[in-house]
Amino acid sequence: MAGPIIWDDKQKATTNRITVDPITRLEGHGKIEIFLDDKGDVKQAYWQVPEVRGFERFCIGRRVTELNQITARLCGVCPGAHHLCSTKAIDGCYNAKPTEAAFHIRDTFYHAHFVHSHIAHFYALAAPDFVCGPAAPVAQRNVLGVVAAVGLELGGAVLKARAEAQKIQAIIGGKPTHPVMGVPGGVTKAISKEEQKEIQGYADNLVEFSKTSMQVVKDVVLANKEYVDIIANPDLFYNETYHMGLVNKKNQLEFHDGKVRVVDNDRKEVDLYDGNDYLDHIAEAAEPWSYEKFPYLKKYGYHGLVPGMDNGLYRASPLSRLNTCESISTPLAQAELDYYRDFFKNAGVPGSVQFTLATHWARVIEMLYAAEKLREDAYDDKLIDPNIKQFDLVPGGRGVGCVEAPRGTLTHDYTCDEDGIVTACNLVVGTTNNNGPINMDVAKVAKGLIHNFEVSPGLLNMVEMAFRAYDPCNSCATHSLPGQMPLEATIRYADGEVFETLKQN
Repeated sequence: MAGPIIWDDKQKATTNRITVDPITRLEGHGKIEIFLDDKGDVKQAYWQVPEVRGFERFCIGRRVTELNQITARLCGVCPGAHHLCSTKAIDGCYNAKPTEAAFHIRDTFYHAHFVHSHIAHFYALAAPDFVCGPAAPVAQRNVLGVVAAVGLELGGAVLKARAEAQKIQAIIGGKPTHPVMGVPGGVTKAISKEEQKEIQGYADNLVEFSKTSMQVVKDVVLANKEYVDIIANPDLFYNETYHMGLVNKKNQLEFHDGKVRVVDNDRKEVDLYDGNDYLDHIAEAAEPWSYEKFPYLKKYGYHGLVPGMDNGLYRASPLSRLNTCESISTPLAQAELDYYRDFFKNAGVPGSVQFTLATHWARVIEMLYAAEKLREDAYDDKLIDPNIKQFDLVPGGRGVGCVEAPRGTLTHDYTCDEDGIVTACNLVVGTTNNNGPINMDVAKVAKGLIHNFEVSPGLLNMVEMAFRAYDPCNSCATHSLPGQMPLEATIRYADGEVFETLKQN
């Protein structure tokens, strides 16, 4: 267990602007800009996405059946989510539904994908802040520092579990990272009895590993009062927003196929809709300083980066999914959800949990749920049913896929002509949903910690922890916007002095 948090190496900022660039332990590119007033306190801070990516435009003019390969390469962290969501959208473009066997095979694949993704984030990206400590030397705040702290046995178990989840994806999807299984109304290959048995062995192991990870959360994080005080501090990692997530017909946690549910601060349902109708419920705003869009609920509108139920900003994350669901269908994860909710209820939070760092705890509960669902799927005879494809398919029309990606609600929306050529494409990615709340969290933590021009690597890492809880993927989340891009170019002399700044907004 990490020791007390000591903010050493404090130094005075020499300007009114602090830039953290690049930010660390995320996928994609981004930076944090912190602006100080004349007293050295934080006036404003921004999570800024300066990269330009145009995947939505790249897809137009391609065959719609290629899109589950193209969009899976948005990044190497969550290709399984994009592949499955894209395949569901392709189903719609062909007016097809997957066979029962194909749906089950996809379901098995996807729960393995969730386990592998959550393992990667919790242990490699998030754990250094809790196991090593947020103020630990930079050289220690990485996966090697985590292994040194928790021991080689657990470190080896982490690598083994993630590899086994990847092997399941390879068996079903054809590849462990960029799957090739999805076709309109089905999957490309059936699962043999020998493959099913192999998947069952991996699934059993992953349930046990997820139980171990749940205990790590309790022993390392919840047992450390200083960490708990940081997690439950309303002056730092806390903002009130709406929360979004997929649920099944019983309002239980769902990743693969369900309706989108939105709840407020009291965990009261304020919206429930089919993913196909997403444009009637959400819209996307733009700010001139970021290439990442800002989704919001249409019924409440976009009123800038301010918290509260009068603004339409929402979160879509593991934290959100535990807020939106009423229960979990698997017994071990349900028991942990009860423990989680009792913990916050005893702390005076009977409704939605709005403490951002609790997302890490929620993520491990989800890991356990995904492992249990994976095990259920693995032992079901539908996994080896050979009826894996629909036939006599005719392209033409619109298809919308909606799943829960590890980072949040993911939507792919395609329109194709009768030749199967894409004429329109829109993606609303998990991280994109969280763009507004991430900015609010970064600003609040910076304002709470930085005063009188005093900064330290540990304090700046705490600011980074505000976005890291969301496990953001900027490569996935950044897309082109219609019309003019909010582009800013700075031209400098050789000595660094600014010659001219050109803006297009």
